[in-house]
Amino acid sequence: MEAWIQQILMFLPAGGKYHFLIFFVAFAESLPVAGLLIPGSTIIVLAGFLVVAGKGNLATLILLAVLGALCGDLLSLWLGKSYGGIFLRMRFFRRRRTMIRYAQKFFLTHGGKSLFFARFLGPIRGIVPFIAGLSQMPGRGATGYILISSILWGICYPGLGYLGGSSLQQAQTMGARFGLAVFLLLLVVLVHYQVKKLFR
Repeated sequence: MEAWIQQILMFLPAGGKYHFLIFFVAFAESLPVAGLLIPGSTIIVLAGFLVVAGKGNLATLILLAVLGALCGDLLSLWLGKSYGGIFLRMRFFRRRRTMIRYAQKFFLTHGGKSLFFARFLGPIRGIVPFIAGLSQMPGRGATGYILISSILWGICYPGLGYLGGSSLQQAQTMGARFGLAVFLLLLVVLVHYQVKKLFR
């Protein structure tokens, strides 16, 4: 085992504390402001990579990643729905008023698809469920999209790290390619929607 991997393993907590750390990373990345500061997907890929080195097991990691992402997105949705007006008066959101207006319009147009794809699109994953709540998106439909995307994210990102366990660089490359594939799929969906709208 390479020395730098041993150093990481020595630095990380063990047992329940490590499990809580994984859950917290997936959870916090889904929140409005924290999601811009915490590189959750990278950390979860790394955790999958470390399973090969003997840190934890893949099934537990996947479960914690799914639960963290699901709870974080649902909390973000609830915060937007219940306290969106208060948050909008904060400096962080005032500086991004144009983006928020665009996001609200985007949600009115595309609905749940936005929630699903945002989970795989980097920093915006922390703000999108909040905007969905702020836009008063129906809770039942939003929860369905959040549940599906959380399950897929919680399986794919630890899995990418685990499959790339022979090389961290390979794991990161696989993660980047997966994110690109999701982004391209999003573009296909949006183009399809616009074409249908045009022919209507």
